Amino acid sequence: MLRSVIPGLRRVGVGPASAPLNLNRFTAGRAISSSSLLSSSDAPHAHRNRNIGISAHIDSGKTTLTERILYYTGRINAIHDVRGKDGVGAKMDSMDLEREKGITIQSAATYCEWKSPYMDSFINIIDTPGHVDFTVEVERALRVLDGAVLVVCSVSGVQSQTLTVDRQMKRYNVPRVAFINKCDRMGANPNKCIAAMRKELRLPACALQVPIGLEEHHNGVIDVIAQQAVYFEGERGDEVVKKEVPEEYLEQVQELRAEILERLADVDDEIGEMFLMEEEPTEEQIYDAVRRCTINRSFVPVFMGSAYKNKGVQLLLDAVNRYLPSPGESTNIALDLDNSEAEVTLKNDPDAPLVALAFKLEESRFGQLTYLRIYQGTLKKGVAIYNQSTGKKVKVPRIVRMHSSDMEDVTELSAGDVAAVFGVECASMDTFTDGASNVSLVSMFVPSPVMSLAVKPKESSMSTNFSKAIGKFTREDPTLRVTVDSKTNETIMSGMGELHLDIYIERMKREYKVECETGSPNVQYKEAITRKGAFNYLHKKQSGGSGQYAKVIGHVEPLTEEEVASGKEFIFENEVVGTNIPPEFLPSCEKGALAASEKGVLAGFNLSGMKVVLTDGGAHAVDSNDLAFQLAIRYGIRQGVQAANPQILEPVMALEVEAPAEFQGSIIGGLNKKNGLIMNTDLNEDGSSVKVQADVPLKNMFGYSTTLRSSTQGKGEFSMEYKLHQAVSGDVQKDLIKAYANRFDEEN
Repeated sequence: MLRSVIPGLRRVGVGPASAPLNLNRFTAGRAISSSSLLSSSDAPHAHRNRNIGISAHIDSGKTTLTERILYYTGRINAIHDVRGKDGVGAKMDSMDLEREKGITIQSAATYCEWKSPYMDSFINIIDTPGHVDFTVEVERALRVLDGAVLVVCSVSGVQSQTLTVDRQMKRYNVPRVAFINKCDRMGANPNKCIAAMRKELRLPACALQVPIGLEEHHNGVIDVIAQQAVYFEGERGDEVVKKEVPEEYLEQVQELRAEILERLADVDDEIGEMFLMEEEPTEEQIYDAVRRCTINRSFVPVFMGSAYKNKGVQLLLDAVNRYLPSPGESTNIALDLDNSEAEVTLKNDPDAPLVALAFKLEESRFGQLTYLRIYQGTLKKGVAIYNQSTGKKVKVPRIVRMHSSDMEDVTELSAGDVAAVFGVECASMDTFTDGASNVSLVSMFVPSPVMSLAVKPKESSMSTNFSKAIGKFTREDPTLRVTVDSKTNETIMSGMGELHLDIYIERMKREYKVECETGSPNVQYKEAITRKGAFNYLHKKQSGGSGQYAKVIGHVEPLTEEEVASGKEFIFENEVVGTNIPPEFLPSCEKGALAASEKGVLAGFNLSGMKVVLTDGGAHAVDSNDLAFQLAIRYGIRQGVQAANPQILEPVMALEVEAPAEFQGSIIGGLNKKNGLIMNTDLNEDGSSVKVQADVPLKNMFGYSTTLRSSTQGKGEFSMEYKLHQAVSGDVQKDLIKAYANRFDEEN
């Protein structure tokens, strides 16, 4: 059977010195000495490695948390403001745009070493954006990491992008620990956050800590398993002081400890057996059970604190060491290209044949910087490696470890490490080997764009730099698509939202000195079928001499829910028995089917969520050829689609608005005018603010930030993410079809 899936999960085939390390800081009562830090040429023990990502909804405190982690591990000597108000900015936000806007735009990698009572570990960290427009940065990070820290704001709780991040973690089977941040803020409620994680995210979440006070009284946390109160003293919370549990918290701690054991007993055999036998497990047995269940994703330990107020971060690092898996405890699968793409399990062995994945590309002043996750073997400076997608052999002239925008040269890195190399031209998600094995890794899921706009340089003299910028940005970001309209010759840039496209327009101006003129944003509509539709089409053409002859029989049908959930948008299946269609023309049919999916029959939008099944056909000994079968399947699919009740779909966004409660009526009224469907309204405990969740068509959301500001006196905030494509109303569909017909008449 010939089977193709487009797009979705697919197989694809000298810098500045690092910042000086602070080696004399005491963290959690344990000094980091210069001898304890691994040198750049030493390969750390695989079981000590931790590769983690930090992910959350925008403004939950991911970058602030990462800044504290770097400070406490001695990687930086001072803590800086995320918005760059101190003139420096957070270490992990190295772009000027990030510091100006106070948001993370690109994921940034760093590494550090943490010494804990459980074990000293070497941690590779990727700080990811929270804004939905840059969701591909989260996708690429989670694709190559072994564990994650899910950050949740103790005031806002589970938000729209938290749901997206959770889906991404589940897509790649990433174990996680959760950190409830901002416990010092007014309205902090960790219990509400945990309840939302269980209900909305369906996570087996359980707190392992009790906060000592909340809001302005937040002073520390209680470790429930160890039954110790932990305080963070000193100007920057450097001194971790452990004391007895305050008497007023004893009952709460005992209740939570019992809950932890009950939840573990449900998912862990050892604790379950002890629970039935009414035996009390030791601390170490509880720790081991939490680790086992965290790694198999049947338990999510929850920690809490305030990164901004320097509370709880050291204990979170201890938890990363204790509960998240090492690379050797993660199962990584590759496809054997010599054995019909059979799955093979990679070994986290530095002596095995090299297998590495290029998961991120950046352009630097030294050329293309390629980030690699090494799954197997050892990557050495100066050796030749093979790109499995292109078959090309390339030499590795330089290997570096990244510390945000700083680099540290190394001579080799091995299985479990995250590296960056110069001088290796490739595309995102290319697999590299040393030639000893012919395998390829599976790519990440790439979401489809939801918005596009026409863009061109203001002056013709900027055209060369404009082309360079487009080439660089599309190599870096798979969700940024750039096409040229064949009729108008306009350059169309498509992306994940207004902010996504605005950032790239601004980067063109700053990095390439190209000022652009842009057209009005356009929504990315799609077309879809609602039922099965058969086709039986004969393409026959005689023009004197050799003609064209091809017959195709089959049907089109909507994709199943399981196929859609796995990220597939279009599938071609060959179920032809015999040789009525010669085997050499089957690739022509597949190529023609893919071309047909790019233009629907109603208004010319992409056909999505469709499977084409070819069951029979016919050929002529002389007149059949590649072009004939391509044309036949294209016309045949149009025939099938017309019989399958096609409809136009529009992107719908999950919108979340927060504002003072007094503006609730005006917010809901404004959303109703935009054809929004109110999903939920939630007042906070004291009734001072409201959170409104709604589903709103994207076409109605342009300019909403201005509308919200004016209706809430500038006090309202909103965030939104793509939810799904759903059918437009009948009148809108008629208007779109009419506009397409008028445009077609004008062009012809």
